[in-house]
Amino acid sequence: MRDVIERIRRANFTPLHRLPVAEARRAYLAAAEILDLPRAALARVEDHRLAGHEGAMLPARLYADSHEPLPAMLYLHGGGFTIGGIETHDSLCRQLAKLSGAAVVSVEYRLAPEHRFPTAVYDAWAALQDLRRQAASWGLDGTRLAVGGDSAGGTLAAVCALLARDAGFDLALQVLITPGTSAHQDTESHRRFAEGYILERPAIDWFFNHYIDPDRRTDWRFAPLLADDLEGVAAAWVGLAEADPLVDEGLAYADRLRMAGVAVELELYRGVTHDFIKMGRALPEARQAQASIAARLRDAFGIPS
Repeated sequence: MRDVIERIRRANFTPLHRLPVAEARRAYLAAAEILDLPRAALARVEDHRLAGHEGAMLPARLYADSHEPLPAMLYLHGGGFTIGGIETHDSLCRQLAKLSGAAVVSVEYRLAPEHRFPTAVYDAWAALQDLRRQAASWGLDGTRLAVGGDSAGGTLAAVCALLARDAGFDLALQVLITPGTSAHQDTESHRRFAEGYILERPAIDWFFNHYIDPDRRTDWRFAPLLADDLEGVAAAWVGLAEADPLVDEGLAYADRLRMAGVAVELELYRGVTHDFIKMGRALPEARQAQASIAARLRDAFGIPS
Protein backbone atom coordinates (compact mmCIF):
# COMPACT_ATOMS: atom_id res chain seq x y z
CA MET A 1 0.00 0.00 0.00
CA ARG A 2 2.85 2.37 0.77
CA ASP A 3 4.24 1.64 -2.69
CA VAL A 4 0.90 2.49 -4.32
CA ILE A 5 0.69 5.75 -2.39
CA GLU A 6 4.24 6.65 -3.37
CA ARG A 7 3.57 5.87 -7.05
CA ILE A 8 0.52 8.13 -6.96
CA ARG A 9 2.58 10.87 -5.31
CA ARG A 10 5.30 10.62 -7.97
CA ALA A 11 2.72 10.77 -10.77
CA ASN A 12 1.88 14.27 -9.49
CA PHE A 13 -1.78 14.17 -10.48
CA THR A 14 -3.82 17.26 -9.70
CA PRO A 15 -6.10 16.32 -6.78
CA LEU A 16 -9.69 15.88 -7.91
CA HIS A 17 -10.95 18.45 -5.42
CA ARG A 18 -8.87 21.13 -7.16
CA LEU A 19 -10.52 20.51 -10.52
CA PRO A 20 -13.87 21.60 -11.93
CA VAL A 21 -16.36 18.78 -11.61
CA ALA A 22 -16.38 17.89 -15.32
CA GLU A 23 -12.57 17.65 -15.34
CA ALA A 24 -12.57 15.64 -12.11
CA ARG A 25 -14.93 13.12 -13.69
CA ARG A 26 -12.69 12.75 -16.74
CA ALA A 27 -9.60 12.38 -14.58
CA TYR A 28 -11.24 9.77 -12.36
CA LEU A 29 -12.37 7.81 -15.40
CA ALA A 30 -8.91 7.94 -16.97
CA ALA A 31 -7.25 6.63 -13.80
CA ALA A 32 -10.00 4.36 -12.51
CA GLU A 33 -8.71 1.02 -13.79
CA ILE A 34 -4.94 1.56 -13.69
CA LEU A 35 -4.73 -0.61 -10.57
CA ASP A 36 -7.82 -2.74 -11.26
CA LEU A 37 -7.58 -6.27 -12.56
CA PRO A 38 -7.98 -6.68 -16.34
CA ARG A 39 -11.61 -6.74 -17.45
CA ALA A 40 -12.67 -10.38 -17.24
CA ALA A 41 -14.44 -11.98 -20.18
CA LEU A 42 -18.01 -13.00 -19.32
CA ALA A 43 -20.82 -14.80 -21.11
CA ARG A 44 -23.05 -11.72 -20.86
CA VAL A 45 -22.15 -8.02 -20.71
CA GLU A 46 -25.20 -6.05 -21.80
CA ASP A 47 -26.20 -2.40 -21.60
CA HIS A 48 -29.73 -1.71 -20.43
CA ARG A 49 -31.75 1.02 -18.73
CA LEU A 50 -33.36 1.11 -15.31
CA ALA A 51 -36.02 3.55 -14.20
CA GLY A 52 -34.80 6.23 -11.81
CA HIS A 53 -36.76 8.83 -9.90
CA GLU A 54 -39.60 10.67 -11.62
CA GLY A 55 -39.19 9.03 -15.00
CA ALA A 56 -35.43 9.34 -15.39
CA MET A 57 -33.93 6.44 -17.35
CA LEU A 58 -30.58 5.42 -15.91
CA PRO A 59 -27.82 3.60 -17.80
CA ALA A 60 -27.26 0.09 -16.42
CA ARG A 61 -24.94 -2.75 -17.34
CA LEU A 62 -25.60 -6.43 -16.74
CA TYR A 63 -22.67 -8.75 -16.02
CA ALA A 64 -23.17 -12.52 -15.90
CA ASP A 65 -21.02 -15.53 -16.66
CA SER A 66 -23.98 -17.70 -17.62
CA HIS A 67 -27.16 -17.50 -19.66
CA GLU A 68 -29.10 -19.18 -16.85
CA PRO A 69 -31.71 -17.14 -14.90
CA LEU A 70 -29.27 -16.03 -12.22
CA PRO A 71 -29.96 -14.10 -9.02
CA ALA A 72 -28.59 -10.56 -9.18
CA MET A 73 -26.96 -7.83 -7.13
CA LEU A 74 -27.65 -4.20 -7.98
CA TYR A 75 -24.29 -2.42 -7.72
CA LEU A 76 -23.99 1.27 -6.80
CA HIS A 77 -20.61 2.79 -7.63
CA GLY A 78 -18.50 5.01 -5.41
CA GLY A 79 -17.23 8.51 -6.17
CA GLY A 80 -18.53 10.80 -3.46
CA PHE A 81 -21.92 11.15 -5.19
CA THR A 82 -20.12 13.44 -7.66
CA ILE A 83 -17.88 11.32 -9.92
CA GLY A 84 -17.77 7.72 -11.14
CA GLY A 85 -20.06 5.52 -13.15
CA ILE A 86 -20.40 2.21 -14.94
CA GLU A 87 -17.05 2.47 -16.73
CA THR A 88 -15.04 3.33 -13.61
CA HIS A 89 -16.34 0.19 -11.87
CA ASP A 90 -16.54 -2.17 -14.84
CA SER A 91 -13.56 -4.33 -13.82
CA LEU A 92 -14.82 -4.71 -10.25
CA CYS A 93 -18.32 -5.69 -11.33
CA ARG A 94 -16.92 -8.25 -13.79
CA GLN A 95 -14.85 -9.82 -11.02
CA LEU A 96 -17.81 -10.03 -8.65
CA ALA A 97 -19.97 -11.66 -11.33
CA LYS A 98 -17.26 -14.11 -12.37
CA LEU A 99 -16.28 -15.13 -8.86
CA SER A 100 -19.80 -15.40 -7.42
CA GLY A 101 -21.71 -17.00 -10.27
CA ALA A 102 -24.43 -14.38 -9.70
CA ALA A 103 -25.36 -11.55 -12.03
CA VAL A 104 -24.27 -8.02 -11.20
CA VAL A 105 -26.19 -5.01 -12.50
CA SER A 106 -24.32 -1.71 -12.26
CA VAL A 107 -26.42 1.44 -12.46
CA GLU A 108 -25.52 5.10 -12.97
CA TYR A 109 -27.57 7.10 -10.50
CA ARG A 110 -27.52 10.83 -11.19
CA LEU A 111 -24.65 12.81 -9.72
CA ALA A 112 -24.15 16.07 -7.86
CA PRO A 113 -23.88 19.00 -8.17
CA GLU A 114 -26.39 18.79 -11.02
CA HIS A 115 -28.53 16.49 -8.88
CA ARG A 116 -28.08 17.12 -5.18
CA PHE A 117 -29.29 15.03 -2.23
CA PRO A 118 -31.58 13.13 -2.14
CA THR A 119 -31.69 12.46 -5.91
CA ALA A 120 -29.07 9.68 -5.71
CA VAL A 121 -31.11 7.97 -2.98
CA TYR A 122 -34.31 8.20 -5.00
CA ASP A 123 -32.56 6.91 -8.13
CA ALA A 124 -30.92 3.98 -6.35
CA TRP A 125 -34.16 2.88 -4.71
CA ALA A 126 -36.15 3.27 -7.93
CA ALA A 127 -33.52 1.28 -9.84
CA LEU A 128 -33.65 -1.57 -7.33
CA GLN A 129 -37.41 -1.76 -7.64
CA ASP A 130 -37.21 -1.62 -11.43
CA LEU A 131 -34.61 -4.39 -11.49
CA ARG A 132 -37.07 -6.63 -9.69
CA ARG A 133 -39.74 -5.76 -12.24
CA GLN A 134 -37.50 -6.25 -15.26
CA ALA A 135 -35.42 -9.20 -14.07
CA ALA A 136 -37.38 -11.91 -15.86
CA SER A 137 -37.28 -10.04 -19.19
CA TRP A 138 -33.50 -9.77 -18.78
CA GLY A 139 -33.23 -13.50 -18.12
CA LEU A 140 -32.60 -13.07 -14.38
CA ASP A 141 -34.24 -14.38 -11.22
CA GLY A 142 -36.01 -11.39 -9.71
CA THR A 143 -36.99 -13.35 -6.59
CA ARG A 144 -33.35 -13.39 -5.45
CA LEU A 145 -31.82 -9.93 -5.29
CA ALA A 146 -29.09 -8.18 -3.32
CA VAL A 147 -27.76 -4.65 -3.23
CA GLY A 148 -24.17 -3.49 -2.86
CA GLY A 149 -21.77 -0.66 -3.41
CA ASP A 150 -18.51 0.97 -2.41
CA SER A 151 -17.95 4.27 -0.59
CA ALA A 152 -20.86 6.56 -1.55
CA GLY A 153 -22.39 3.54 -3.25
CA GLY A 154 -22.07 1.65 0.03
CA THR A 155 -24.03 4.42 1.72
CA LEU A 156 -26.74 4.14 -0.92
CA ALA A 157 -26.80 0.35 -0.60
CA ALA A 158 -27.31 0.62 3.17
CA VAL A 159 -30.16 3.09 2.62
CA CYS A 160 -31.75 0.85 -0.02
CA ALA A 161 -31.64 -2.08 2.40
CA LEU A 162 -33.58 0.00 4.94
CA LEU A 163 -36.09 1.18 2.34
CA ALA A 164 -36.52 -2.40 1.15
CA ARG A 165 -37.28 -3.57 4.67
CA ASP A 166 -39.89 -0.86 5.08
CA ALA A 167 -41.48 -1.79 1.74
CA GLY A 168 -41.61 -5.52 2.52
CA PHE A 169 -39.07 -6.17 -0.26
CA ASP A 170 -36.89 -9.10 0.80
CA LEU A 171 -33.21 -8.80 -0.08
CA ALA A 172 -30.78 -11.69 0.22
CA LEU A 173 -27.82 -9.50 1.18
CA GLN A 174 -26.42 -5.98 1.42
CA VAL A 175 -22.75 -5.58 0.48
CA LEU A 176 -21.24 -2.48 2.07
CA ILE A 177 -17.68 -1.71 0.96
CA THR A 178 -16.03 1.14 2.91
CA PRO A 179 -19.38 2.93 3.31
CA GLY A 180 -19.94 6.40 4.68
CA THR A 181 -22.56 6.27 7.44
CA SER A 182 -22.16 9.35 9.67
CA ALA A 183 -23.50 12.88 9.42
CA HIS A 184 -20.21 14.63 10.14
CA GLN A 185 -16.59 13.66 9.60
CA ASP A 186 -15.61 13.91 13.25
CA THR A 187 -14.38 10.45 14.26
CA GLU A 188 -10.82 9.62 15.30
CA SER A 189 -10.16 7.88 11.96
CA HIS A 190 -11.08 11.07 10.09
CA ARG A 191 -8.38 12.86 12.10
CA ARG A 192 -5.80 10.08 11.91
CA PHE A 193 -6.09 9.52 8.16
CA ALA A 194 -6.90 13.07 7.05
CA GLU A 195 -3.84 13.35 4.80
CA GLY A 196 -1.69 10.94 2.84
CA TYR A 197 -4.06 7.99 2.65
CA ILE A 198 -5.72 8.32 -0.81
CA LEU A 199 -9.01 9.84 0.40
CA GLU A 200 -8.09 13.12 2.10
CA ARG A 201 -10.18 15.56 4.10
CA PRO A 202 -10.31 18.29 1.40
CA ALA A 203 -11.67 15.75 -1.09
CA ILE A 204 -14.36 14.57 1.34
CA ASP A 205 -15.41 18.18 1.94
CA TRP A 206 -15.45 18.82 -1.83
CA PHE A 207 -17.66 15.81 -2.50
CA PHE A 208 -20.14 16.53 0.26
CA ASN A 209 -20.33 20.27 -0.39
CA HIS A 210 -21.39 19.44 -3.94
CA TYR A 211 -23.87 16.82 -2.76
CA ILE A 212 -25.74 18.04 0.30
CA ASP A 213 -26.69 21.19 2.20
CA PRO A 214 -25.23 21.35 5.74
CA ASP A 215 -28.65 21.44 7.39
CA ARG A 216 -29.63 18.15 5.71
CA ARG A 217 -26.68 16.09 6.92
CA THR A 218 -28.63 14.58 9.81
CA ASP A 219 -31.09 12.96 7.38
CA TRP A 220 -30.56 9.21 7.85
CA ARG A 221 -30.60 8.75 4.07
CA PHE A 222 -27.25 10.57 4.05
CA ALA A 223 -26.08 9.14 7.37
CA PRO A 224 -27.67 5.71 7.89
CA LEU A 225 -25.97 5.44 11.28
CA LEU A 226 -28.71 7.88 12.40
CA ALA A 227 -31.59 5.65 11.30
CA ASP A 228 -33.95 5.02 14.22
CA ASP A 229 -34.21 1.26 13.77
CA LEU A 230 -32.05 -1.22 11.86
CA GLU A 231 -33.92 -4.34 12.93
CA GLY A 232 -35.08 -6.60 10.12
CA VAL A 233 -32.79 -5.34 7.35
CA ALA A 234 -31.01 -7.79 5.06
CA ALA A 235 -27.94 -9.64 6.27
CA ALA A 236 -24.77 -7.67 5.59
CA TRP A 237 -21.25 -8.18 4.33
CA VAL A 238 -19.24 -5.16 5.50
CA GLY A 239 -15.71 -4.65 4.17
CA LEU A 240 -13.54 -1.90 5.65
CA ALA A 241 -10.00 -0.59 5.15
CA GLU A 242 -7.86 -0.03 8.24
CA ALA A 243 -6.22 3.20 6.98
CA ASP A 244 -9.43 4.88 5.82
CA PRO A 245 -11.04 8.03 7.24
CA LEU A 246 -14.37 6.19 7.03
CA VAL A 247 -13.33 3.10 8.99
CA ASP A 248 -14.70 4.18 12.38
CA GLU A 249 -18.17 4.94 11.06
CA GLY A 250 -18.15 1.66 9.13
CA LEU A 251 -17.36 -0.24 12.32
CA ALA A 252 -20.05 1.70 14.17
CA TYR A 253 -22.64 0.79 11.54
CA ALA A 254 -21.68 -2.88 11.61
CA ASP A 255 -22.02 -2.80 15.42
CA ARG A 256 -25.45 -1.20 15.20
CA LEU A 257 -26.59 -3.82 12.70
CA ARG A 258 -25.42 -6.59 15.02
CA MET A 259 -27.12 -4.98 18.03
CA ALA A 260 -30.34 -4.95 15.97
CA GLY A 261 -30.03 -8.70 15.42
CA VAL A 262 -28.84 -8.49 11.81
CA ALA A 263 -26.39 -11.14 10.64
CA VAL A 264 -23.15 -9.32 9.78
CA GLU A 265 -19.93 -10.60 8.27
CA LEU A 266 -17.34 -7.92 8.98
CA GLU A 267 -13.97 -7.94 7.22
CA LEU A 268 -11.34 -5.37 8.24
CA TYR A 269 -8.47 -5.33 5.74
CA ARG A 270 -5.28 -4.32 7.49
CA GLY A 271 -2.82 -1.79 6.12
CA VAL A 272 -4.90 -0.62 3.16
CA THR A 273 -6.74 2.59 2.34
CA HIS A 274 -10.07 3.71 0.98
CA ASP A 275 -10.72 2.48 -2.57
CA PHE A 276 -8.45 -0.56 -2.06
CA ILE A 277 -11.18 -2.79 -3.52
CA LYS A 278 -10.29 -1.41 -6.97
CA MET A 279 -6.54 -2.09 -6.72
CA GLY A 280 -6.47 -5.80 -7.55
CA ARG A 281 -3.36 -5.54 -9.73
CA ALA A 282 -1.33 -4.24 -6.78
CA LEU A 283 -3.00 -5.44 -3.58
CA PRO A 284 -3.78 -9.03 -2.57
CA GLU A 285 -6.28 -7.57 -0.08
CA ALA A 286 -8.40 -6.34 -3.00
CA ARG A 287 -8.52 -9.82 -4.47
CA GLN A 288 -9.25 -11.31 -1.05
CA ALA A 289 -12.14 -8.89 -0.52
CA GLN A 290 -13.60 -9.63 -3.94
CA ALA A 291 -13.42 -13.37 -3.23
CA SER A 292 -15.04 -12.88 0.18
CA ILE A 293 -17.92 -10.89 -1.31
CA ALA A 294 -18.38 -13.55 -3.97
CA ALA A 295 -18.47 -16.35 -1.39
CA ARG A 296 -21.06 -14.45 0.67
CA LEU A 297 -23.21 -13.84 -2.42
CA ARG A 298 -23.06 -17.55 -3.31
CA ASP A 299 -24.15 -18.42 0.22
CA ALA A 300 -26.94 -15.82 0.28
CA PHE A 301 -28.27 -16.90 -3.12
CA GLY A 302 -27.76 -20.63 -2.62
CA ILE A 303 -25.35 -20.90 -5.54
CA PRO A 304 -23.16 -24.05 -5.35
CA SER A 305 -19.43 -23.37 -5.00
